[in-house]
Amino acid sequence: MTRLLWGVILMTASLGNTCGGQARTVALPEPDRAGEVPVETAIERRRSVREIDPGPLSLRELGQLAWAAQGITDARSGFRAAPSAGATYPLEIDLLVTGMEELPDGVYRYLPREHALVLRHAGDQRAAAARAAFDQPWVRDAPVVMLISAVMARTEARYGARAERYVHMEAGHVGQNVYLQATALGLVTVAVGAFDDDALASALGLADEERPLYLLPLGRSR
Repeated sequence: MTRLLWGVILMTASLGNTCGGQARTVALPEPDRAGEVPVETAIERRRSVREIDPGPLSLRELGQLAWAAQGITDARSGFRAAPSAGATYPLEIDLLVTGMEELPDGVYRYLPREHALVLRHAGDQRAAAARAAFDQPWVRDAPVVMLISAVMARTEARYGARAERYVHMEAGHVGQNVYLQATALGLVTVAVGAFDDDALASALGLADEERPLYLLPLGRSR
């Protein structure tokens, strides 16, 4: 899809949804299901990298990373890219996006079934996220920061007290998927777990029932 057409879509989307406007979705490019980098190569090359270039990612790269995290891999069953206990799918994916020509700066939630994004907060929110993460500069500087959060109640309804363990395991599955997909795309990331949960949830406007678990700054190696 051309950038001009993307611009038309985005101009018709509401950027004021945090002020009471109706949120609209932005479709992502169809994900690549047959990449050129073998999984064994991605595993071998995978590293945690904190020196991330601030240059923007493309919409295709953004969509591929979101799909690797929680994309639908079986349309009939609704199964996703990462395993989930009892297919309860407690995780939510938000993307802090900056500098892209195809997409205004903001915090976007990934919609797995639609393979689309919905704007939750307009504007660059990386500084607020970095403050909640004890001023880790890679959170502030990366062009994309992925937040993995969880609604524990979805899994607790089936597994009770065991749910917390299962949800944390699932977040690990998603994190590794993102690491390997980033590596295959020639990108880098680093898992960030050091942050003030309440401050991060407040900064990014998470619902009361959502718990932040993981931050993944993403970009090209500096």
